[in-house]
Amino acid sequence: MQSLLAIADPTRRRIVELLARRDRTAGEIVKEFDVSAPAISQHLNVLREAGLVVTRAEGQTRIQSLNPAGFDEVEAWLQKTRMVWSSRLDALERELRAEDAAVARKAKKK
Repeated sequence: MQSLLAIADPTRRRIVELLARRDRTAGEIVKEFDVSAPAISQHLNVLREAGLVVTRAEGQTRIQSLNPAGFDEVEAWLQKTRMVWSSRLDALERELRAEDAAVARKAKKK
């Protein structure tokens, strides 16, 4: 769950949001924050190590972009969690409908 740990940090989530809009250089990312360039570099390293961000060279420039495959782990976890909640909500709905039906039957008898 390294990818979930990586995006647990609000700065890294914001970096992911920025890169979701378009690829950027580290310098462009730094301009969006009130933290130092080395701090952003550390955040980018964490995101790269988690497989969420990749860096490509274009001449002297390093371009940061999202790695869609890196989010597979997050998506799998979300799907599993959704299934648990879906089954629980379905069970709750059945109970509420049964309760409503019982109340309606009692009201009819009166």
